[in-house]
Amino acid sequence: MILKLINKDTLIVGDFKFKCCIGKNGIKSNKSEGDNSTPKGKFNLGTLYWRSDRIDKVETKLKKKIIRKNMSWCNDINHSKYNKEINKNLKIRSERLYRKDFKYDCFIVIKYNYKKPIRNKGSAIFLHLTSNYKKTAGCIAVSKKDFFIIAKLINKKSKIYI
Repeated sequence: MILKLINKDTLIVGDFKFKCCIGKNGIKSNKSEGDNSTPKGKFNLGTLYWRSDRIDKVETKLKKKIIRKNMSWCNDINHSKYNKEINKNLKIRSERLYRKDFKYDCFIVIKYNYKKPIRNKGSAIFLHLTSNYKKTAGCIAVSKKDFFIIAKLINKKSKIYI
């Protein structure tokens, strides 16, 4: 199954069209850390993370992982775990995955700059939740209802075109 972002507010998955939002500064071919843009390209999808205290279950063929309180995503360009999941460490710049808001109650890793990350090229690019479609820091966000539909449709071989 292919996911295709056709413009700044429409994501197509198979025969379905979903409203979405993207980075504040649009789509860029040469993304860098903190530029608030969504990376342009074709990417694999990774693990689906979810908060078991807020969501009962998620139907998907993707690998799933429960978000724990100590989980973060490294966005420290000087660290060897750049653009990877880490345990929260105050000495390492990172984004908390266990949040007070609902945005990361469920999210899927978009494997941008992932396998052999290039420092400062951008990190923590996810397909996550939104309730108001406000621009993101570079991720793609959809409603919770749409996220669950997308999760059912995709599998480990699915790719996203941005």
